[in-house]
Amino acid sequence: MDTNTHPSSYTYLALGDSYTIGEAVAEADSFPFQLVALLGRSKLQFARPKVIATTGWTTSELAAGIKAATVATKYDLVTLLIGVNNQYRGQPITVYRKEFKALLKQAIGFAGGNAKHVFVVSIPDWGVTPFAMESGREPETISAAIDTFNAINKAETLALGVSYIDITPGSRLAKTRPALLASDGLHPSGKMYAEWAKDLAPQVARALRP
Repeated sequence: MDTNTHPSSYTYLALGDSYTIGEAVAEADSFPFQLVALLGRSKLQFARPKVIATTGWTTSELAAGIKAATVATKYDLVTLLIGVNNQYRGQPITVYRKEFKALLKQAIGFAGGNAKHVFVVSIPDWGVTPFAMESGREPETISAAIDTFNAINKAETLALGVSYIDITPGSRLAKTRPALLASDGLHPSGKMYAEWAKDLAPQVARALRP
C-alpha cells in the first residue's frame, strides 16, 4: 500500500519517464523528491513518493507500466510528464494525443477524481543539449517538434481542468548554462530539477491546503 497512517502525511504518485526518475542524478535530486522536500518546509509533509517511470518510456509504455504496478486507489498529488520518447522515436502526434489523454484521465482517477490535485509538467527541450548536437539531428527541428508535442499535452490538460507547469522555456537555458545538465549531457541536473520543484510547489500547496 502507498498510504501513510500519519494524519499530516500526504501521498504522491509521480508518472513519467527519465525526467521523473531523474536519470543521471541522485534520487534526492529528482524533481519529485525535491518537490516533497520543498513542500515539507511549508509544513506539508509527504510520505515517500510512489514513482512509476522508466528511462525511454513512451505513453504506451507508461500505460503498461502503470498496469503492471501496484497502485493505491487514491493519492493526494499526482504528476504526469510524458512524451519526449514519442517525439524521439518519431511516433505520430495523433497517437500521442490519444494516449496522453487516456493517461491524464487515469491520473485524475488516481487523485480520487480531483483534477485540482493533478499537475502536468511540459516536456523539456533536449534539442539544446550536447547529446542533441552530437546526434546528427537538427536542434531547431527537435525544438519545433517538442513545441508541437507540448501544444498537444497543454490543450488536453487544460481541457480537463488540470494545472499545467511549463518548464520548457527554462530547460532551454541549458544551451548556455551547462550546470543545468547532468553529466550525461542530456538529462537535467539537480539544479534544473530544483527549478521545476519551485514552479510546482506553490501551486501544489494551494491545491492541498483547505
